[in-house]
Amino acid sequence: MSGHSKWSSIKHKKAVKDQRRGKVFTKLIREITIAARSGDDPDGNPRLRTAIAAAKAVSMPNDNIDRAIKKASGGADGQQLEEIDYEGYGPGGLAIMVRVLTDNRNRTVSDIRHLFAKHGGNLGEVHCVSWMFDKRGIVLIEGAGADEDQAMEVALEAGADDFNAAGEVFEIITAPEKLEPVREALEKAGFKLRSAEVTMMPKTTVHLTGEPAATAVKLLELLEDQDDVQNVSANLGIDPEEAERLSAA
Repeated sequence: MSGHSKWSSIKHKKAVKDQRRGKVFTKLIREITIAARSGDDPDGNPRLRTAIAAAKAVSMPNDNIDRAIKKASGGADGQQLEEIDYEGYGPGGLAIMVRVLTDNRNRTVSDIRHLFAKHGGNLGEVHCVSWMFDKRGIVLIEGAGADEDQAMEVALEAGADDFNAAGEVFEIITAPEKLEPVREALEKAGFKLRSAEVTMMPKTTVHLTGEPAATAVKLLELLEDQDDVQNVSANLGIDPEEAERLSAA
């Protein structure tokens, strides 16, 4: 995080607004349903265990979690969700990856293509930008009032690769297979979880300022806000002061 802010830190600040609107519940319920297709026992299904932990971190009722798991095994409403990755370019040559869960591929791709085109970007072909990203685990814990040195020690001992103090949160980077052990170690040590997910992290960032930065953040926010979108990754890097201003907008 030194010297610049990344989209990953900006979007987690924006997630507070999503919680108030209930959108985060919808996305997490879909993730739980998809994850449970590989097994409804969290002990033997790391993806489901992580999705449930993320749901509990935002105080989702257990009944909602149970219904989402049952939907996977019994098709509670007959809805068939499909997991798809889209790739494209934003302002300033920004590389963007979008993961969706949809029951209507044509509707979703049309909506996403429209958002890209309207905000200075374009939807690309498969693998056009994925080579710029690595699959990584990201755990965010509350930083306010927490012991940074202890959090770093616990995370690294559990197998984390990197630790960043990012404003109000501590960001811990892991290999995908280390996400669960690190998350569990931090929670057992008493740290409050904000989120835990496997996502695509950029190998390098594109530094934007001024209008291109504002347009890029707007595009990324609108993509995140699209009903079928589960996760957005981008190689955006901007100055901390500008990131703070755009986050508050």
